[in-house]
Amino acid sequence: MRPTAKDLAEAAGVSLATVDRVLNDRPNVSKKAVRSVNEAIERIGFIRNPAAVSLARNKSYRFRFVLPRSGDLYLRELSQRVKELKAVLKADLTEVDYVQISVDDAHGVAKYLQGIDEEEIDGVALMAPESPQVRDAVARLLERNIKVVQFLSGQEKLPEADFVGVDNFAAGATAGKLIGRFTCGKPGKVMVVAETMQSMDSIQRRHGFDTKINEQFPYLQCLPSIETHADEARAGQIIPRVLDNNRDIVAIYVLSSEARVPLVAAAAKVDLVNLVVVAHERTPFTQAALCDNRIDAVIAQDPGHAVRSAIRIMRARSDAREPLAAQERIRIEVLLKENL
Repeated sequence: MRPTAKDLAEAAGVSLATVDRVLNDRPNVSKKAVRSVNEAIERIGFIRNPAAVSLARNKSYRFRFVLPRSGDLYLRELSQRVKELKAVLKADLTEVDYVQISVDDAHGVAKYLQGIDEEEIDGVALMAPESPQVRDAVARLLERNIKVVQFLSGQEKLPEADFVGVDNFAAGATAGKLIGRFTCGKPGKVMVVAETMQSMDSIQRRHGFDTKINEQFPYLQCLPSIETHADEARAGQIIPRVLDNNRDIVAIYVLSSEARVPLVAAAAKVDLVNLVVVAHERTPFTQAALCDNRIDAVIAQDPGHAVRSAIRIMRARSDAREPLAAQERIRIEVLLKENL
């Protein structure tokens, strides 16, 4: 059987009350007693139970998701999953909420993160484009012992913060493979649409996509990325213009998580059924478009799994435990009309 707190007290030569004070970081205990208890922990292999400690101290875990203010259907899916877990996890001493901010303003994101109080928040799951300002602000959060999960989009050169999401290079390469196969050797151009190319997920997906097309499908020419900035009016202007100026487009790849705005704009100019279309994330729009053949394939990651993984990682880090990597790995799913 595992050593108990009573066994630990006997091994350290102190009272059970002193062991309780040391394990729960309470005051009024001597340095000598702390040293004796810690040495006994190593000697007898005592394993601390963080959940029991939290229960004893009536401690709650307080986690916050920081999400973009602008967004469409997939963002709605993410916020809904957070709301669902908020109610479920209250009984588990875990408080979860979310805020939405303008992530296009890197200085504004950094200012928001700087204002987070470590006395009120234990962990933050951040979904924001890569920038030096945001990266430095995240590093300062970590210095203040606030746990950080880079949520679906990460900051380059910031290995100290955990990441939750798919391998975006692999996701882009998967899209390239699908479009290459579905075009069946027909030469032409591929229109690539993103919400922004400032985010690491977009950059990595574009890199993976171009790598696969160049390696295996040289008869396809990938056009420069179009950025919509989640602006429906902008998308309605530039996407039809690109289609007008490139009549030999045979495929469209929407590499951001929101496909509705760019594909509605494209559908005003061409019949999507006649093109190969690949998009990301399962939403009511992409599901309906798969069913009526406006989209050929959707590359998806489970939003519920992503939210739960972020919470599990923040809790593990708060308890000074290593997260279970295999459990938190987010799979790349390829959805077709036939397997919905």
